[in-house]
Amino acid sequence: MSLSKLDHSELCKTRPRTPMPADFERFWEARMAEADAVPLRWQLVPSDEVPQAQSCGFYDLWFEGMGGSKLYAKFLSPRGEKNVPLVLQFHGYPGASRSWFEQASFVGMGCAILALDNPGQGGRSQDANAYVGTTVAGHLVAGLDGPVKDLYYVRLYQNVRIFCRIASQLEGIDANRIFVNGQSQGGGMGIACCALNQDLVNRAAILFPFLSDFKAVWELGADTQAYEGIRYYMHWFDPRGERVDEIFGKLAYVDSVNFARFVRCPVLFGSGLADEVCPVPTQFAVYNALTCPKRHLLFEGFGHEEIQAFDDTIIDFFDANDARAWLAGKVCS
Repeated sequence: MSLSKLDHSELCKTRPRTPMPADFERFWEARMAEADAVPLRWQLVPSDEVPQAQSCGFYDLWFEGMGGSKLYAKFLSPRGEKNVPLVLQFHGYPGASRSWFEQASFVGMGCAILALDNPGQGGRSQDANAYVGTTVAGHLVAGLDGPVKDLYYVRLYQNVRIFCRIASQLEGIDANRIFVNGQSQGGGMGIACCALNQDLVNRAAILFPFLSDFKAVWELGADTQAYEGIRYYMHWFDPRGERVDEIFGKLAYVDSVNFARFVRCPVLFGSGLADEVCPVPTQFAVYNALTCPKRHLLFEGFGHEEIQAFDDTIIDFFDANDARAWLAGKVCS
């Protein structure tokens, strides 16, 4: 059956297949404490990649992350403006932050933007850490043979915590209007960022999140493309399926469905109903786990691709004085 023909009422009942670890909250409290103990070392300098514009400043943000990693983000801000909203932007897998030109669209809305490059992917951030076990299949399984605290995405979310600490110190930013925007990997990261930084994030726009309900992805046979690391790992290291509970028990600590339960800010959520990269049921599992004010926009016939109609809705959502009122009454549509 085509994913676009899945019964909507059944999707609205979808619950996660990935388990919630009993110590999930304690685990992440400890990881955030470790990240908070890292002294803030960062530098913001005018970028030399593009000419500076009269209306917009283009800056390189470099900062030190976990274990001495060197992290990079683009920072754009309206010139001469104070007390502006700030968008924290997270990119898809395994890419990098979008072009300066594309990011400048947020400046046109009167927002500043910080767009992070994930370490070891397609951008400028570098990770000083090593991982136990294979990394050939990608970052999803990096560190899976070692302690959970050393998983790639655990360290990434610790670096995001440091990123958020820096964001709160930037001049000219309205601390009450810090927004999150992300799609695919960036959507999964956005959910985690909201959950782990509840006092910082005011609202979030999340489109077809990756990193969602890993066990359901595997059971659906959808562990290909973005999720191919799961298939390779199972074939190489658990061909008889004897370690399924152990493997998905570890991945559960970085699964969006488990972070979703701790998101408190309003969320605008989007799904293309023909998405075969991030299976639609896994996206609904994340959305259904959200207990915050929320609205789900569904796009018939769209796959894992740019959805301009969703992007255009973000304009009004981010511009609204009261995001909760904007979302009122829109639970699952």
